[in-house]
Amino acid sequence: MAKAPLPVSPLAPKGGFPELPRIDGVRFASGAAGVRYQNRTDVMLVEICAGASVAGVFTRSSTRSAPVLDCERKLAALTESSDQGFGIVVNSGNSNAFTGRAGDQTVEAVTAEAGRVLGIPAAHVFSASTGVIGEPFAPEKITHILAELAGKLDADGADGAARAIMTTDTFPKGATETLTLSGHEVKIAGFAKGSGMIAPDMATMLAYVFTDAAISRAALQSMLSQATKRSFNAVTVDSDTSTSDSLMVAATGKAGNPQIADLDSTDAKAFYAALEAVLKDLALQLVRDGEGATKLIEVQVTGAANDADADRVARAIANSPLVKTAAAGEDPNWGRVVMAVGKSGAVADRDRLTIKFGDILVAENGWVSPDYREEQGAAYMKQQELRIAVDMGLGMGAATVWTCDLTHGYISINADYRS
Repeated sequence: MAKAPLPVSPLAPKGGFPELPRIDGVRFASGAAGVRYQNRTDVMLVEICAGASVAGVFTRSSTRSAPVLDCERKLAALTESSDQGFGIVVNSGNSNAFTGRAGDQTVEAVTAEAGRVLGIPAAHVFSASTGVIGEPFAPEKITHILAELAGKLDADGADGAARAIMTTDTFPKGATETLTLSGHEVKIAGFAKGSGMIAPDMATMLAYVFTDAAISRAALQSMLSQATKRSFNAVTVDSDTSTSDSLMVAATGKAGNPQIADLDSTDAKAFYAALEAVLKDLALQLVRDGEGATKLIEVQVTGAANDADADRVARAIANSPLVKTAAAGEDPNWGRVVMAVGKSGAVADRDRLTIKFGDILVAENGWVSPDYREEQGAAYMKQQELRIAVDMGLGMGAATVWTCDLTHGYISINADYRS
């Protein structure tokens, strides 16, 4: 029986799912296979043209799922170019994680059937699964629908594909950028899912991005790995890293631009900036859809001894249940920020710390600012989007992490997730 849909997050983008442009060389299909729930789309199939470049980053969890392990092996085995196309098949409802050899066999069967219906080798089919961990997953739950999906592949099917991979998401997440490279218009478009178990380490997080740019696989992989650090790896909902995190990018080369291979070229830098913008947009949408979230929180740390320390402090604040519940209760309890800085393990000096809520100076020189008034902080915390800024006063290290508040809604969603 299908569950009633969750109310759409109050932080959802006001315009809804964006109109994603067609990416020449990519087609999508989605359908209801009944993996876990009835009467909802839960499988997507993507066809990518021959000659495309593909790249990916995945969870570094030591208990990563069978699809993740399979994708890692297949990407490592790819040559720079191919005269055969690629496919992606993703399901929601069951993560096929911690399912032993049976899980590997399911991946083999699903990718083999997807390859058959697409007319490509199974080695060119990448899969992902999201949902409950540790439950048996027969391949027939997906394979029976793949021929049907192949028959309705559509260049305009990204919206349905984005919805098919949702689990506890309250809205589908999409982003796009257009730029000009050497006189050729280039489009980038992608979608993602994720709402809980979000603390990527490359949460449950899946993202797929497509572009018609011509770019070498090596350059695409390098850009993706770098851009992930400043986007998906800079968000956290609940500090829990999923077993299934997967982020893939495919570049079809159909835009006609000279192939990007030199990362220092003007075209490479322009493309990288646009790719990072799409990834950051999608990553922030994950936080906006954090389970039970009512506040989007940016944690900005500057003046740390180094970037690594800045990141430790930012994550300690962003992942603190006390900081997150204070935000949920609209309580300007800056002492919880002090606590999080202290527990982070980073080098810190009490008397050099500066703390701000937005532009409001809250604390400095080891004490509350003489100009700060509690009512200022209380008024600021009523906003939907908050910024907590900490300057360590020690060096040039800096980092920014985005998170959300922690409400009773998070407990409610997760307490009955399997039921």
